[in-house]
Amino acid sequence: MPRRCRCDARASRTDVSTRRRDVVIAGGGPAGAAAAIALARTGRDVLLVAGSDAAGFKVGEGLPPNARSLLRDLGVLERTLTDGHRASPGTCAVWGDITPHANDFLFQLHGHGLQLDRTRFDAMLRDAAMQAGAEILPDARVRIMAPGDSTRPHRLALQPVDGQTYAGIESIDADWLIDATGRAASLARALGARRIAHDAQIAFHQRLRSARDDDQDGRTWVEAVENGWWYSVLLPSRERLVAFLTDADLCDHRRLLYGDGLWRALVDAPALHALCTAHGYAPASRASGADASGCHLDLASGERWFAVGDAALAFDPLSSKGIANAIYTGLRAADALFHHESGDAAALDGYARHLLDIHRVYREQLRAFHAMETRWPEAPYWSRRQTDAGTKALSLRASTPATRAATAPSAP
Repeated sequence: MPRRCRCDARASRTDVSTRRRDVVIAGGGPAGAAAAIALARTGRDVLLVAGSDAAGFKVGEGLPPNARSLLRDLGVLERTLTDGHRASPGTCAVWGDITPHANDFLFQLHGHGLQLDRTRFDAMLRDAAMQAGAEILPDARVRIMAPGDSTRPHRLALQPVDGQTYAGIESIDADWLIDATGRAASLARALGARRIAHDAQIAFHQRLRSARDDDQDGRTWVEAVENGWWYSVLLPSRERLVAFLTDADLCDHRRLLYGDGLWRALVDAPALHALCTAHGYAPASRASGADASGCHLDLASGERWFAVGDAALAFDPLSSKGIANAIYTGLRAADALFHHESGDAAALDGYARHLLDIHRVYREQLRAFHAMETRWPEAPYWSRRQTDAGTKALSLRASTPATRAATAPSAP
């Protein structure tokens, strides 16, 4: 019988069992939930520690058409298609010249993509994990007290995000640990993995709203500019999201984050600016900033642990791989765990090598796409991505402590 979701945070502080778990998953996004669904369906005792359960807007809303097969594997495709998300018919790119180039999903094998309400989508996946038999613990994080190995479990501490304590619970043991904590990869790095960044890109984003409600363009817009590129989608809320992506050293963070600085900067992207002004948009939220670099762990698995989703490998938003990769790696980690327990000694290393191959191919594809934009060959953003020397220098810059600190600007 499926275990009930510990949705009441106060009750969970006394109800969480201290017994040993087959699997503890840290992080309640798509990667962690996908792994929880796959593992719980096999009867394993799974605890999904979901992190902060606070509602709010989440960036990372695009789901490409080919991700439907992953949702089908999870058993949530029909629910996703009928859960109020917005259909995305394709993309429109102003890239290489001033003429917009359209790519219509409707003429492709998988049909349209989706612009997701991420809060709703993530909650749906956690609910599916609960229905599969996983226990869900909201508003908590995991800390490693003592790492496990082939003879002993991981000893873990549960830490409520509000700073309170769990009555009577000092630790919990887990035969397997899955890090789905996002780009921080906090558990994997505590276990010895190293985060390798290939650039120092950051994203500044803001939601816009129009009283006219006449915008029907559900495509993903991408427009290159001299110091980076802009991106925009129409959200299920009828708001439009705009984002500017550039390198950490090529912009004035304060100018973009405070007041209407990001909105004013949109004028540098004439096609997208024209779309937004034609429909009467104005800022509806503060501008925020986030790390948008391409990065991966040097090792995504080890002694009875895996990293999944952005914790294992993260992509430039230009690739639209984020959510699909999160689900895919969650499923692949579960599969590798099954094979390891069935006697396949190469399963863990095979998982890690496969993820490194994925990121290598992604970087080759990204560079080919960057090479299509030739209007500003001397501009630092583009020269760093279009020559061997520039790519190497970009990777070296991304590895410095000062640059890493600059890639996560916060909202005012």
